Amino acid sequence: MGRGPSIEARKNAVDAQRGKIFTKVIREIGVAARAGGGDPAGNPRLRAAIDRGLQVNMPKDVIERAIKKATGELEGVTYEEIRYEGYAPGGVAVIVDCLTDNRVRTVADVRHAFSKFGGNLGTEGSVAFMFRKLGVLSFAAGAEEEKVTEAAIDAGADDVVVYPDDGAIDVLAAPDAFPAVKAAMEAAGLAPDLAEVTYRADNDVEVGGETAQQVARLLRWLEDMDDVQNVYSNADLGDAAYA
Repeated sequence: MGRGPSIEARKNAVDAQRGKIFTKVIREIGVAARAGGGDPAGNPRLRAAIDRGLQVNMPKDVIERAIKKATGELEGVTYEEIRYEGYAPGGVAVIVDCLTDNRVRTVADVRHAFSKFGGNLGTEGSVAFMFRKLGVLSFAAGAEEEKVTEAAIDAGADDVVVYPDDGAIDVLAAPDAFPAVKAAMEAAGLAPDLAEVTYRADNDVEVGGETAQQVARLLRWLEDMDDVQNVYSNADLGDAAYA
């Protein structure tokens, strides 16, 4: 029986993953600040990006430096937002949101990923119509359903989804209302385990077996790319999502 990875190897892997997350958050902070200004009070996208940074324990001086680079107070790299759409095996729709300083490199990398795992890159708008943008506040199993639901309604949320398999709860809100709903929930003593504005498919596509494994590998590959910020799909992978 072989030995598992050493403590040093595991630490290096964790540090590498943390570095990738930091890179993605810093880019998002920069784009948000450049587009809407460096004051989070008047820039909901920047506020959300800062919150994400704090959730992953990003130092405040790193956040402040990213904002200053974006607003011109410090010299920095300029990134542009690009969205790619395509299909994974099994007819699964995929959206890939990127922030890049080299569009040619990024499209080549994304196209290679789709091809490598049996999918194909589509044209703009080819799958986006299957998704809707919404704010999601997620509460892990153990949250008080009645209390969360009552607070969500009072806060102006659109819907509350309770998952019967584990009791987890999602509070859904319109993107524009998301900051106010989040603030109201937190003021009620109900801080979500995860809060984000994201895209969710109107209908999921169930895939299994080798196809599900292939889709899962494609999604993980895309998520691990430096230029990729977010990956959305309508895949219901079952256990393959964790394989």
